[in-house]
Order: sequence, then structure tokens, then C-alpha cells
Amino acid sequence: MIFSRIAGTGGFLPGSPVSNDDLVARGIDTSDEWISERTGIRTRHLVETGVTTSQLASEAARRALDAAGVAATEIDLLIVATTTPDMIFPSTACLVQNVLGVPAGATAFDVQAVCSGFAYALAVADKFVKSGSHKRALVIGAETLSRIVDWKDRGTCVLFGDGAGAVVLVADSEPGILATALHADGSQSPILNATGSISNGVITGSPFLHMDGQSVFKMAVRVLGDVALEVLAAASMQIGDLDWLIPHQANIRIMKATSKRLGLPDEKVVVTVDRHGNTSAASVPLALDAAVRDGRIQRGQSVLLQGVGGGFTWGAALLRF
Repeated sequence: MIFSRIAGTGGFLPGSPVSNDDLVARGIDTSDEWISERTGIRTRHLVETGVTTSQLASEAARRALDAAGVAATEIDLLIVATTTPDMIFPSTACLVQNVLGVPAGATAFDVQAVCSGFAYALAVADKFVKSGSHKRALVIGAETLSRIVDWKDRGTCVLFGDGAGAVVLVADSEPGILATALHADGSQSPILNATGSISNGVITGSPFLHMDGQSVFKMAVRVLGDVALEVLAAASMQIGDLDWLIPHQANIRIMKATSKRLGLPDEKVVVTVDRHGNTSAASVPLALDAAVRDGRIQRGQSVLLQGVGGGFTWGAALLRF
């Protein structure tokens, strides 16, 4: 049988960290205490004018390729998960393909599942590789969310940041990705959305992100717990077999509630939300890369990745790293 495994990870954050106090200095009616106590966020990174999602994605991809020892010319599948593409079309994946020098004729496309995007993209790439149609994939989560938040809305603008994370997925004779699960419930779309669109040259709907925080919290904790148990069961594993949990980095309270429900100790949960904020589809691969590069995640360990976001969507991937 053909399996897929992660051969390398990479991450990229633009500019210098922007602290909660920096946001206050910019005129946002908030405080470090208010943000950190409710969310766990202390800093985030924000793109400067002219910096694009594809640029962040390309840099994260380069670092993942270097870590994997794989050349861009060897990639035959490129998937970018993003909610904030450079343009309506072509896809961000095609733009990244051109920048990196991934060969013409490779498969390249975007996935839009908001904060679950990386889980969706990884699951799709895994199936491509397992089918035998592709041998080496770049899977990227990249966002410039700072461009769609309302900086007058202190309840949401302080939560989000920009960045990109990437992995190189390769065909192997031994299992790397053990199980995946993807779900959605479109009836819950009103609790987290950005309704803006272009029609006849005019923006219709709101150009800003909207979130019902309380509703998102309740649903996120429930579905993240459920999907974790689902992929563990699919791989015939128990919670006790898990070395690391990397949940979507949205809010420390959601993460703690999820780990408590699963009975998983805090020391097995990778947390970067304090430094990165919520980077949507980039949050999970950024956290994975951070934990790999600081030596916490070792080869042979089991890692559970989770995403949850607008749609409403959620998903998970269980790995043997």
C-alpha cells in the first residue's frame, strides 16, 4: 500500500510582534488585561501594505521544502488553504507555484474552509498521495486576516493575526497520516462569516469578519472533542496513546475546554495563540512547525491536528510524525 507522511514543516510570520499594548497605542479601546484574560493572546503579527498572502505562503513553503530536503521541482501537488487570497482568481496556489518554480503541469488549487482549511487541505492531499496519482505535495495554510477585520470592533479585531505554515507530504511505505475526518454544518454560517462580495463592480455585503463569539465557543468545544475521538477510533487508538494535540489556535479557553473534555493534560497541548493570535488556516501548521523546530515533536510520536471555523466547518488529522 501507499501511504503519506510529513517530511518537513515550515512557517513564516510577517514583521515584528504587535503587542496588546501596541493596539491600545493605535487607538483601540481595549487593554492587555482584557485581551489576555479572555483569549490568551499577547502578541500577533500583521502584514504591511503591499504584502500578500501568496508571499507569506511562498516563504513558509520554502522553509518546509528545505526541512524536507525536497526541491520545488519535485512537487506535483500544491494546495493552499486560505480565506484571504490575493485576488478572485487565479488561485493563490497557482501564484505560489509560479514563485517557487513548481513545474508546469503540477496540480495546484485553493481550499476554502476558513480556520479548518489546513485540516481540509491536508486530508485532500493525503488522499491524492494514497491514490498513487501524486508523490510529493506542498500543503500550505496562509492568511492576511488583518485586512478583513473591522479595527473599530474591539471584540474581534484584537483576535486575529497574519502568517503562513506549510508541510511537505511525501509517499511512503509506512503510514504517516493515520486517519482524517472532515465535517460541515452550513446552517451555522451566521455565527461566523464575512459576507462581502463583488457584483457589477460594487462590493455587496459586509467587507469585515463577523463573529458571534459565544455561539462559536460552544460549538467549537463540542465538535473538536467529537472529531478528536472520531479519528482516534478510526486508527484504533486511545487518548492515552496521543503524544501531542495541536488544536486550532483561536482562544486559549476553547483549547483548555477541549483538552479537559478529552482528559488530556495541558503539557500535551501545543499553544502558540499567545504569540500568533488567530491566524485561521495558518494557525495549525504554524503551531506544528514551532513544536517541531523547538524539539518537542519527535519522529515516531503521534500528533492530532484540529481545525474549526466558519462554514461552520471542522476537521482533524491524526499523524505518526
